[in-house]
Amino acid sequence: MRVILAEDSTLLREGLIRLLAEEGHDVVAAVGTAPELLKATEEHRPDIVVTDVRMPPDHKDDGMRAALTIRRKWPDVSVLVLSQYVENRYATELITSTDGKVGYLLKDRVAQVDEFLEALDRVAAGGAAFDPEVVRRLLTRTTHVDPLETLTRREKDVLELMAQGLTNARISEQLHISQSAAEKHINAIFDKLGLTGSSGLSRRVMAVVRYLGS
Repeated sequence: MRVILAEDSTLLREGLIRLLAEEGHDVVAAVGTAPELLKATEEHRPDIVVTDVRMPPDHKDDGMRAALTIRRKWPDVSVLVLSQYVENRYATELITSTDGKVGYLLKDRVAQVDEFLEALDRVAAGGAAFDPEVVRRLLTRTTHVDPLETLTRREKDVLELMAQGLTNARISEQLHISQSAAEKHINAIFDKLGLTGSSGLSRRVMAVVRYLGS
């Protein structure tokens, strides 16, 4: 796939370039600032952008704001955000900004090369990938949401894995249940949250949005 990297740490940026090249991906641009990221995305229209949250010029949330801009202006471009910390507001906004093609991983996850590459492939293919720690932090804020009180513990476990972007098959593997059981839990979640009459992908996203209390 064609990839743009945005990371102001030269060491990490060069390491990611090398890793992706070894996997057969084409890094069409590697930049160190948010404005350069937007310019490169407009020029190259890659399959996916991998960006840090904190980047120049302000060294605050420039990378995340650039990621949200990319999702609005070029919806065909997938975005995978890397961060050293969980930024609740922006993480929630990223999750709710689209029906897919987004991911949010903590940088520690990059050290788990197989997990990072799997997340990259999943997001580029139109899915979602959210770090389990990101999901847990966001879910901590949403226990007051009334409709969620009707969910069983197992249904909440399933919904948490849905928020990470896992497919039904992967959910069944993680929870050691059959795929049909996972599908029943997901349908029960949709019913309890009043999500009917929408496509499967839209309902999954809407369920996650409700769970994150956006």
